[in-house]
This record gives sequence, C-alpha cells and structure tokens, in this order.
Amino acid sequence: MVAHLMRNFILFLAQKNMVSIDKATVEDVVELNRLINSAYRGDEAKKGWTNEAHLLTGVRINEKELVDILKSEISFFLKYTDEKIIIACVLLEKQDSALYLGLLSVMPELQGKGFGKQLLKAAEINAHQLGCSKIYMTVISVRYELIDWYKRHGYFDTGIKKTFPGENRNILVQTPLEFMVLEKRLNS
Repeated sequence: MVAHLMRNFILFLAQKNMVSIDKATVEDVVELNRLINSAYRGDEAKKGWTNEAHLLTGVRINEKELVDILKSEISFFLKYTDEKIIIACVLLEKQDSALYLGLLSVMPELQGKGFGKQLLKAAEINAHQLGCSKIYMTVISVRYELIDWYKRHGYFDTGIKKTFPGENRNILVQTPLEFMVLEKRLNS
C-alpha cells in the first residue's frame, strides 16, 4: 500500500514538473546503491519489467565502486529526483568522441512510466555538450526485452560481442553470458 501511494505521489510530481535531473554527488552514494541494486537484482527487481534477477544473484554494484565512479574525472551519474528521493539514475562516461551509458536504473515499481526515456534524452544532451558523436552501451545479450526497448529509442546492435566477466559474479544460468554492444549515433 505504501509503495503504491509513493508511486502515485512521484507520478503526480513528475506531471507537475516537480522533479529534476542533475548530476549525482558522493552524498548520493547510499541512495544510488540501493536504487541500482533494487533495479537489477533480487526480489525487489522482479517488480519491474526488466532486470537481471533471473540470471544473476548478489549485488550489482557497491558503495566503494560508486564513490570511485563519482570521483573520476571522466564518469558521472545523472540522477532523476523528486527533490527528496532518487527514482532513477544513469552512469555516463566520456571515452574520446563517444559517451558510454551504463547502469540505467529506475525504481522497479516505477518502470514503464517514462523516467528511463527521459534519462536517455538527458544523456544525449550531455553527449552533445561533451562533444561526443555517439553513445554506446553493453547489454547482456539474453536480455531481449531490454535490447528491444533500446532499439526503439534509436540504438542498434553493432555486432560486437564482449565476454561477460564471470569472476566474482553469482551466475544462475548454465549457459555462458556475453555482452552485446549497442550504439546510437548523434546528429550534430
């Protein structure tokens, strides 16, 4: 009941433009950690439309890793907040003339409401500001519904595959996992 009320309240705030997208800071680490892990893994993740809970167990990221990212000169997180609660986030990292996009996370009970789409648009704005001509990402190749969602937003399969880092990961499936690289070229 409380989650349902919170979701309705956040949707109300979004409709009234009382939410914002800003760069995250080290002070946001605890909340980012909770959000990302709840969106990707465990029972909480299963409330959303897409997650890795059926493929992997354990945590997706930890607070130390988040601090390292936020202290980096080339990486940052955008956070989508209602001024009090971070409801979505995305990692962006400048790599030469490209922008890497990762860890796109939306609170599981709020997925499918357009928050992820708005973060993709914000990523494109940041890419242009950073002088990047394309955005790319890696996605586990068996996450078909997620890949289809990115394709609907202008990303395409580059044909490049990358080995999934199996060490220190809790994998539930028997088949080896791999990443596929998706890319979106940006207009000048």
